[in-house]
Amino acid sequence: MMLRRGLVVAALVAIADQLSKAWVLRLFAERQPMEHMLPVTGFFNLVLTWNRGMSFGLFNNDATLNALIFTGIAAAIVSGLVVWLRRAEEPLIAVAIGLVIGGAIGNVVDRLWRGAVVDFLDFHLGGWHWFAFNLADAAICIGVGLMVIDSLLGRREAPN
Repeated sequence: MMLRRGLVVAALVAIADQLSKAWVLRLFAERQPMEHMLPVTGFFNLVLTWNRGMSFGLFNNDATLNALIFTGIAAAIVSGLVVWLRRAEEPLIAVAIGLVIGGAIGNVVDRLWRGAVVDFLDFHLGGWHWFAFNLADAAICIGVGLMVIDSLLGRREAPN
């Protein structure tokens, strides 16, 4: 039951991520001349950035090898998470693992299909901008956060 729950969450995240990226790419393609930033609020912009590296733009260069290396790493992580998901007994941890798996798959699809991950969410405070990210990245962060919460507050058996 938990395996199914986690895999459904993963599928929903991956689909939502790809749909949001397609929408953003279409939105920016329609803007003439091509702009790479659209202010939405005083603290949030839509931007169009391509991340060929890993988290926070590390190793963000044009190396085609990056797509293969990071895809291989993501595949290994997803495989380990599926094993963990099969053993999961709590709904919270199943959802958390599903969020991470779905986010990883969403970004891997970008690397394989587009050669880079599309990032478009830009939160800022004045001139201080956080790294641009996408729904897959948000799902991964939320999933990891739920895992931490589960490990801190989860039910534990009393020692004998």
